[in-house]
Amino acid sequence: MRFLFHFFVAILPVIKCSFEDWTQQFRIQVRDEFHRRELLEKWRDNDKFIEMTNARNLTYRLGHNQFSGMTIEEFSGSVGKILDISTRMTNYVEVEGVPDSVNWVTAGAVTPVKDQGQCGSCWSFSTTGALEGVYYNKMGTLISFSEQQLVDCDSLRNGGKDHGCKGGLMDNAFAWIENNGGLCSESAYPYISGVTMKNGVCQTQCVTVANSQIKSFVDVLPSSDAHMMAALAKQPVAIAIEADQREFQLYKTGVFTGSCGTNLDHGVLAVGYGSLDGQDYYLVKNSWSTSWGDDGYIMLGRGPQYNNGDGQCGLLLSASYPQL
Repeated sequence: MRFLFHFFVAILPVIKCSFEDWTQQFRIQVRDEFHRRELLEKWRDNDKFIEMTNARNLTYRLGHNQFSGMTIEEFSGSVGKILDISTRMTNYVEVEGVPDSVNWVTAGAVTPVKDQGQCGSCWSFSTTGALEGVYYNKMGTLISFSEQQLVDCDSLRNGGKDHGCKGGLMDNAFAWIENNGGLCSESAYPYISGVTMKNGVCQTQCVTVANSQIKSFVDVLPSSDAHMMAALAKQPVAIAIEADQREFQLYKTGVFTGSCGTNLDHGVLAVGYGSLDGQDYYLVKNSWSTSWGDDGYIMLGRGPQYNNGDGQCGLLLSASYPQL
């Protein structure tokens, strides 16, 4: 995978592309000439922002992706919906000795990057990613679990607490899987809401994967790198972050140390931590396809200097993982 290569080399220049290159590479649908002009104006503005940011020689670089034709306001409204975290449990993990680095991707515990599409279902992808990791650790098999089952079935109308394409919370989803006796596989219950842009009707005929029932789930002590690293030493961890920043929108590679607050609006999966060129980071898997970021991943800066100890993009505020 290309992103792994970046862990051991200096950050390379982002290749310059034209507007036409961009529309072709990312398969952007241009409806008519008016739409083309509108996209071009937004693309040029983002292109200028990318050049100006990269010229500063920061620890990260920006680049064009599928969101380059959006303003930051449009982008913020199109991705990520996390419910109020005040309803979370308080079952914290204890800190133990941890290794200098962890990478669950290279360990084989992480499925390929997925794409939530035009649906605010990030919370379901964060949930399945955490379940996939702990299932691999316990059973020795990597299975892709169904986000669509969570979107359709873990809803208010079906007795759940989440809201499908309108948002959710990973702890709610963990509790639903626990009560449901497990979760179906991706192949048995495929994801379609990224295209339909809405919840579907809960399908009850699929058979849950054996041994996938969650026995309990643990909330990581907030605002503590030590507790987060201890949790990641055990397994991948579901986290919530603030993603509605322009630099995050156009992130390409490197350790992201840019401006990023703590207004949590997006669920992702922490899959490791380490250091690159003297910069400590958390490795995070997103659900915006491999077109975004470094083949779908981002390295978020790690350390107490971010947001008064709450973590870069608030990643230390709402972290949890399931136990089988």
